[in-house]
Order: sequence, then structure tokens, then C-alpha cells
Amino acid sequence: MAGSGAVDAAAAPLVERRGPDLVAIGFAAMASPCEVLLATSDLALAREIARIAAAEALRIERKFSRYRPDSVITRLNNSAGARVEVDDETAALLSFAAHCHALSDGRFDVTSGVLRRVWRFDGSDRLPDPAAVAALLPLIGFGKIAWEPPFVGVPRGMEIDFGGIGKEYAVDRVLGLVLTDFDGAALVNFGGDLATNRAPATGPWRVGVERPGSDREAALLLELSQGALATSGDTHRYLLRDGVRYGHIMDVRTGWPVPAAPASITVASSSCVEAGMLATLSMLQGAGAEAFLDEQGVRYWCLRA
Repeated sequence: MAGSGAVDAAAAPLVERRGPDLVAIGFAAMASPCEVLLATSDLALAREIARIAAAEALRIERKFSRYRPDSVITRLNNSAGARVEVDDETAALLSFAAHCHALSDGRFDVTSGVLRRVWRFDGSDRLPDPAAVAALLPLIGFGKIAWEPPFVGVPRGMEIDFGGIGKEYAVDRVLGLVLTDFDGAALVNFGGDLATNRAPATGPWRVGVERPGSDREAALLLELSQGALATSGDTHRYLLRDGVRYGHIMDVRTGWPVPAAPASITVASSSCVEAGMLATLSMLQGAGAEAFLDEQGVRYWCLRA
């Protein structure tokens, strides 16, 4: 899970009116702009919900960020193979990661974060040395993790990284907490991954999907009344060399970006975690992304460069 730099900002959310019956709550967490929209005119209630929402996002980031020395993930990654007992929440995320790994035939792997040691998706043309990539492959493979709930052993040199599921998990958690204190329409949006309980009286929420390669220009404008949307793609994280674009979605079998992957895929589902899982798993299929989603019978929008 990314971004300790934005953690403290999450403690001071901004609350502002967007209309007579719409309040927006904004803060930063998990290296993303975070927003909660509430169909209400009650600013006092919105401020209390803002505190709750930001606190939960902060809690999840503090607990699971690979950048924090006091996080659960850092403790596991520094355990050098020792058997460590984890709490129920961490165990649930590890079990979900194992499910995604099995469902994707090993393509979705929360141990693949070690590849960031040689890959820098900064928009430049700097590709890593193939030998350096190959040297990291022995450190990738969820099957090498000793996972016997609630005990886990992470071999020396390997890492667990919940970056592929953490933000979506936070969206679902925050929406659930918001709805314990609010019975109106609410939408939680963390960096473009979002979920809502229902549409406001004015009609469905309108959601823009960014055009790949643009400066926040919307390629699609979607309407959402209930459920979740999640997007996976390389709009901001890529390399470009000799006319070839290398996105940040990695093939763990080779250590190189998945070939022929779409620029972005947005998936609709009942929860943000499920939408995010399907978006990522489809990207990992490369040229077969659309066929994979067709088999799942879900609504999706695919953009190719």
C-alpha cells in the first residue's frame, strides 16, 4: 500500500458545500486524493463523518503501508521467515490475496512488489537491466509464503505488499462506517476507486474515467446509482521506449510488464474490492482482457491506446 507522505494530511479533512443538498469531504491518503460525497445540507453531521472517514483511511494506511516502519506489513517483511501470528483483519486480506492468486493462475501475486527495486514507472525511457530483473524472480511467488491462518512466514528477501487490494478495501470500509451514522446517499472515492449505497434525489452519481495519456481529461462519463467502480491502468505509471509503452501491470512469470494490456479497464461490481480484483485480473490477461471479463458477466469499460 503506497504513500506514507500523505498520511498526516488525512487527519485534517476539508468539508465544503457543493450545492444546497451536497457536501464534499476531501483529504489525502494512500498516495491518492480521497473524497466522500454526502447528499445532505447538515454541515455539522458532515464534519463528524469527515473525521470518521479520514481516521479510518489513516488507520488502514498506517497498518498496511510498506513505507511505515511500524506497520504490520513491515513487521512481516522483516521477519526473515519466522512464523508470525496475525490479527483477523490481516488474515482476511492474506486469504483474499491467496484467493486472487489461485483465481489468476498465479498472475496476481502480492509478493511481486520486489520488482520496484529495478522498475521505475516515471514516464521516462529507462528500462532495467534484464539480468537485474531475472535476479528478482526467485523472490516472487505467493506459494513460497508459509500461510497457515493465522500464522504467516515471509522468507528472507521476500515482501508482501497489499497495494493491489488495499485502497479498494479502504473504500468499502469507509463507506460502511459512513452509513452507520448517515442514512442518505453517500459516495466514497479514493483515487478513482469508488462505492456508493444509492443515488441522491438529483439522479445517479456521474463519474469520469480519465483518458489514457491525458491531463485528467475524461474519456468516459459513467452513471452510478449503487455499487462500486474500480479502474486499473497505466495512465500515470509507465515507461516509453522506442515507441513501446511499458505499463506498471507486471507479469510475475517474467518480471516484465504484461504485453498487449489495455491502457485502462473500469469494472462495475457490488463492492470496490470485487471490482478492483476483476479490473486487475483482466489487465493481467493482456490481449485477453475483454474475453476474461465477458466470461465473468460483469459490466466494464476498456480503453486501449
